[in-house]
Amino acid sequence: MVDHSYADLSLAALYESLNPWGPGDDFYLDLVMSAGSVLDVGCGTGQLLRAARAAGHGGRLTGLEPAAAMLVQARRAEPGVEWVLGDLRTRRWDDHGFDLVVMTGHAFQELVGDEDVRDALTAVRTALCPTGRFVFETRNPAARAWETWTPDRVRRLTDADGRQVRVWHEVEGSPVGDRVTFTETYEGEAWARPQVCRSTLRFLGPAALSGFLGGAGLEVAEQYGDWARGPVTSGSPEIITVARRGRRHGQVF
Repeated sequence: MVDHSYADLSLAALYESLNPWGPGDDFYLDLVMSAGSVLDVGCGTGQLLRAARAAGHGGRLTGLEPAAAMLVQARRAEPGVEWVLGDLRTRRWDDHGFDLVVMTGHAFQELVGDEDVRDALTAVRTALCPTGRFVFETRNPAARAWETWTPDRVRRLTDADGRQVRVWHEVEGSPVGDRVTFTETYEGEAWARPQVCRSTLRFLGPAALSGFLGGAGLEVAEQYGDWARGPVTSGSPEIITVARRGRRHGQVF
């Protein structure tokens, strides 16, 4: 669900089992394959960029990830991608060199503070070429997905050594404004005791997203409520945003 827990090598190795390839990955892969240069922010184990290279993408592919353990997985699988340790505050690209910047896996929701959001979006804008696009998704707050994050909904999987692992989530109290705090627990033979990771996610609606984007010199070009490009409604699970650098008097700024 989130990457905070994957600073540990044993947990990072489970990431792709917990997050198998799905419709969202197909959506992003189509975008990546049509772009000459791509920055994947919060790239995790690099599933998306690895798939793009395997599908024949011959351009610049760069993955940015703050968890070193995740990049260990990425580098083992695909040496033909530039894997960078850090985040948008510590590693910046000011050359306007990317045709596409993506944040997948709801990574955008890990930007909890206003300044975190503003700094990240400003960094994205400076990384984009004049005609570039920034594409990311957030869970639609109107759908209240956190209400399903309960301990009775247990995921079961097998690690690389054949050991069983149980994973579940539990929300801590009620949402505070647009922020939800929860725990993610891993239990299995690999650990002497359950591994408990605590995270907070921010749920921004369409108007708030547009406001933050506009403040950073970006604007919404398209917005979808699901991976089939349906409209955003109160029941849509996602808010998938395609943004571009803003325009004034017909000129990109």
